Amino acid sequence: MSTKEIVQHVGTLLDLAGVLVITVGVAVATAVFAVRCARTRQVVGHYRAYRQGVGRAILLGLEFLVGGDIIRTVAVSPTFTSVGVLALIVLVRTFLSFSLEVELDGRWPWQGRPPVERPGVGARPQR
Repeated sequence: MSTKEIVQHVGTLLDLAGVLVITVGVAVATAVFAVRCARTRQVVGHYRAYRQGVGRAILLGLEFLVGGDIIRTVAVSPTFTSVGVLALIVLVRTFLSFSLEVELDGRWPWQGRPPVERPGVGARPQR
């Protein structure tokens, strides 16, 4: 088996891993959502957590898919056309990842998380 074939198989395995991550992640998020809704009889209260679980699965799966594209394009056939197509694919997937992250967190990635307030040493508990 040649190096080119091995690299092609590695890229394909990363694509498969990306699809599996998305599929399993969506299935787990759906199962957790269904169990929570069955316990509390509230759909609206658990919907945001469900969307975040699905979004995180998609983000992680996209990372694997981009990795597979990069490996196959750069290592197997590094022509100007294939690198240009890869750049467009990575650009679209990066935009999707960025959009999902903004929607999940409700803030821009460069904005820090708000600080968590903790009581100081010797502070009285609030009533």
